Amino acid sequence: MAAGNVNPFNASDSEEEAEQRQDGADAERSPSDEAQGHRMGPFSEPAALLSSNRTSPSVEGIPASGAAVAGIGGADTRVSVDAIAAQLLRDQYILTALELHTELLEAGRELPRLRDYFSNPGNFERQSGTPPACKDQGVGPGGPLNRAGSISTLDSLDFARYSDDGNRESDERVAVLEFELRKAKENIQALRANLTQAAECEIPSQERKNYKSSPEIQEPIRSLEKRALNFLVNEYLLKNEYKLTAITFSDENDDQDFELWDDVGLNIPKPQDLLQLYRNSGNSLTLHLDTVDVAVGVDPRDLPGDCCIQEPVQQTDIIQRQQQQEVVQELEYQISLLNSEKQSLAEQIKKLQSDIQALQWNVSSDPTATVKSAQCKEDPRFDKTPLDNGQYLDIRGVTDADDTLNTTKTLSSTTTTTDCTDGTTTATPPHNKLKSHSPQVKGSVQFDQPNRKLPPAFHQALLSFCRMSADSRLGSEVSRIADSEHSVMLMLGRCLPHIVPNVLLAKREELIPLILCTACLHPEPKERDQLLHILFNLIKRPDDEQRQMILTGCVAFARQVGPTRVEAELLPQCWEQINHKYPERRLLVAEACGALAPYLPMEIRSSLVLSMLQQMLAEDKADMVREAVVKSLGIIMGYIDDPDKYFQGFELMLLSLGDPSERVVSATHQVFIPAFAAWCTELGNLQSQLIPSLLTRIEKLLKQGEYGLDEHKLHMYLSALQSIIPSLFAVILQNAPFTSRAKLHGDVPPIEVTRFPRPASPLQDVATIVGSREQLAVLLQLYDHQLQHEGTTGWDSLLWVVNQFLPQVIEIVGRINVTSSTCVHEFSRFFWRFCRTFGKIFTNTKVKPQFQEILRLSEENVDATAGNGILTKATVPIYATGVLTCYNQEEDRKLLVGFLEDVMTTLSLSHAPLDSLKASFVELGANPAYHELLLTVLWYGVVHTSALVRCTAARMFELVLRGMSEALIDKRVAPALITLCSGPEFSVRISTIPAFGTIMETVTQKELLERVKMQLASFLEDPQYQDQHSLHMEIIKTFGRVGPNAEPRFRDEFVLPHLHKLALCNNQQTVETKRIDIATQLFEAYSALSCCFISEELMVNHFLPGLRCLRADMEQLSPEHEVILSSMIKECEIKVENKGIGEAQGSISIAASLVGEDAKTKFLSKMGQLTTSGAMLANVFQRKK
Repeated sequence: MAAGNVNPFNASDSEEEAEQRQDGADAERSPSDEAQGHRMGPFSEPAALLSSNRTSPSVEGIPASGAAVAGIGGADTRVSVDAIAAQLLRDQYILTALELHTELLEAGRELPRLRDYFSNPGNFERQSGTPPACKDQGVGPGGPLNRAGSISTLDSLDFARYSDDGNRESDERVAVLEFELRKAKENIQALRANLTQAAECEIPSQERKNYKSSPEIQEPIRSLEKRALNFLVNEYLLKNEYKLTAITFSDENDDQDFELWDDVGLNIPKPQDLLQLYRNSGNSLTLHLDTVDVAVGVDPRDLPGDCCIQEPVQQTDIIQRQQQQEVVQELEYQISLLNSEKQSLAEQIKKLQSDIQALQWNVSSDPTATVKSAQCKEDPRFDKTPLDNGQYLDIRGVTDADDTLNTTKTLSSTTTTTDCTDGTTTATPPHNKLKSHSPQVKGSVQFDQPNRKLPPAFHQALLSFCRMSADSRLGSEVSRIADSEHSVMLMLGRCLPHIVPNVLLAKREELIPLILCTACLHPEPKERDQLLHILFNLIKRPDDEQRQMILTGCVAFARQVGPTRVEAELLPQCWEQINHKYPERRLLVAEACGALAPYLPMEIRSSLVLSMLQQMLAEDKADMVREAVVKSLGIIMGYIDDPDKYFQGFELMLLSLGDPSERVVSATHQVFIPAFAAWCTELGNLQSQLIPSLLTRIEKLLKQGEYGLDEHKLHMYLSALQSIIPSLFAVILQNAPFTSRAKLHGDVPPIEVTRFPRPASPLQDVATIVGSREQLAVLLQLYDHQLQHEGTTGWDSLLWVVNQFLPQVIEIVGRINVTSSTCVHEFSRFFWRFCRTFGKIFTNTKVKPQFQEILRLSEENVDATAGNGILTKATVPIYATGVLTCYNQEEDRKLLVGFLEDVMTTLSLSHAPLDSLKASFVELGANPAYHELLLTVLWYGVVHTSALVRCTAARMFELVLRGMSEALIDKRVAPALITLCSGPEFSVRISTIPAFGTIMETVTQKELLERVKMQLASFLEDPQYQDQHSLHMEIIKTFGRVGPNAEPRFRDEFVLPHLHKLALCNNQQTVETKRIDIATQLFEAYSALSCCFISEELMVNHFLPGLRCLRADMEQLSPEHEVILSSMIKECEIKVENKGIGEAQGSISIAASLVGEDAKTKFLSKMGQLTTSGAMLANVFQRKK
């Protein structure tokens, strides 16, 4: 063959030919050349196979090498693709080799040499030295190829970036990332394949051999097969509109994602859907034959000589098939032996049946016995063996012969009853297992036999048209009826796991009685565990009613089976669900722990269950779960009897009280604390440990709170003490000297409805703690009589309260901050509840005297400042609001009024701070029932002879006006303030200004507002007040406080014009201290009013001129304020110029719009330098409420 006619890219060449050709050019190649070929060195020296012309490799050069190969190899003159690729790589024709590689890939004939070369990043390193690939392959004359900055190969390289345009780093990065992504995908696919193969090999080889050698033993389903079938079943249900069933099926397999096939397994191809699989299941599998593709078939004579290597492979296949045929023949032989044995056994059974029939007919003298026996002998269907060892009566095989089973002594081991009409045999167990509990088994069951002479074969064929099926699991269960409770339980245990998944989720609670009854009576522990597992997983997210049903069933189960089985069977189910992802399931566990507490072993309550609930309380994130945990902990506290668990219970109480959820804290007060206090009462440490521990923590909190009290913890401890009060009072009643005389009789007066404060829960009701309301009524009658006539001698529990508890609490009250309204309110509530619980006699004789002794409000101590230091503490408001308000009779109100009058007088005359009095007025003023009483106290101060007392009264009016009715303000407050203004003292008049401002802020009655406006106008316009610096300061301060919330007409017509006048007057002020004081107050007032809507006219006539006057003062006195004022003026001027924009944005704060321009930077830089009140300056950033 001529060299020029050889096509080196002939389609018949393949990489298999190149690899299998052993007698060609490679057979006679020199060792050095062979080594180079094996190394696949792309940079080796040029060989004699191809032309050495590198500049333009022509077709003529390649055939020349082909001729050389033909000369070496003999008759075969074709050049292999592998040889061409090797020469291209040696001569550094990289692009040509790449094109060849691409063509081969598209043709499905990948060449290993090219694949390995282009997959090796070392072949394309951009460096001056020898790359790793070149060290053992040699470097061609072309030198190494440039490489990108990261791992890359030629198939991810862009050769255009090495052109004259220069390096393009962005393109390099894209190419590198594409390559790395492709490599990562290949790695993922490889890992998927490996894991899938590992999953397929789960079953040991020995077990597989067993399955293959015994076809009747079915190989168990593997996890991969189960997930694949689940996916196909769900897909079939969705395609055929069985959506509800698909949802239920998905819920039952919540560990599988039915949206993604890849979730089934790694690298598993998706099969056809169920319908296609079913349609193709009947097609016989075609045997594998050695065939060749016609389209690409080749003449065997054209194949190279080394193709004979395939013959041993074919011989191996033939040997394997022969071995398999021998195994099949052996199995068939064994089957034939078993069939013969089966037939012999069937004949023996028939013989025994005939004997039984003969005996039965002899006993019953049935004339049809002969016919029936003959039919039975000829009935071939008696070959069937019993299905369940006779524990069930077959509904198809019940005869009157059952009556003789228990009387036949000769068949004591096993007897069989037969009904020829159906031909099914049911073997009965020995008589000691068969108990005739069912009524239908006690009497004989007889059937009328027709007087016909049909052949048995015809009879059997006729009955075969009755469509009955006992081959399936369900058919087997349906065809049998249990003959005892034991058999019923076994049947339910088998059927329920198949029934539950097919019941709608919304109706599954209907199965709870069936599941629990079966779990209670089933003899197998494993089946009981499975049923209880089904119970706790019956509903995916049970609602409140469903949980109640499950808990009711659990309690019934526990009552039936006893504590041992509850511990062994129910508690493990709770433990499994403790970290379930659905809060409803965890809630079920928390509620179950409490419901089962009475039925658990003693040591389990205080150890395992307590630890479970403690873990859930500390770790669970759902509020409703922690709430249920706290309630269950309370129930546990009612059954626990291990004294060593007291400290754990105390810590659990503190942990529950500190919970961030209000629901959990409420449950703690309602359930846990009363139950824990009841246990402490039994232990005898309620007064010795529990209450002192809480008081100690409060004292420690006050010591640590010198720089800031933790009010949340204080509330936590005080609320706990408050919830313990009913238990403390019950202890005092039950340990009183008169307890032995407390007997029920008919003339006991009923308890008043208002005798005790309303309890937070029934567990905090004293009647519940004592035992009954009648018993409490008797004890209360004796309690009041004892306190009033006999005293407390020998009454240790009450003496502890009087001599230790009360003094300690009163001492704590004197240490709290009087300005903290929260602390005052908490202690006030505590004393109010304490006094109401212990009664009026105890409050008047034991509580009030201790407070009065400390406060010492006698006339001779009025001027003694040292003796009245306690009046400035929180003791005053807590005594007034917590003790004196417990009872609301006339003498109690008079005592409260007198106390407040004395405190107001004493503090005023002593020039002491008024914080304690203010706290009392604020706490009492929150209740409208005390408004009249407070006004009575204030009127006493209005008419007092001392100006100091009148000033104090005027200040107090401001505190009680909020929340007071307008009618009361008009009739009582306004006249009192006008009376104070008519006095000669300027200090008293000035003290009324805040109250007048509050009226303008809260009242809408026009006549009253006009009166107040006239009074304020007299302060501003009357010449006698012209030089009253303190009056002007108070008015400006009041305007800044009430202006944003006052009526707009009052603000526009009165406040802004007078602020403008005050700013003008301040420009002429000569005293610098007064001028800076007024300017500072004006700045805060204008800052607060800037958030209000101001009309254009007012802006031009009053607001802007007032700001300019103020800026003139600040330029000299406070430059940092001047910057902000300039910004405010500029913004106002812009709003005036842009009238339309100003109308649309009228309510936008001026100061808040200082964004943009240089004003923003100046404003922010100067804000930190201001020395004015932060509270007033903050109003700049607030909108009108």
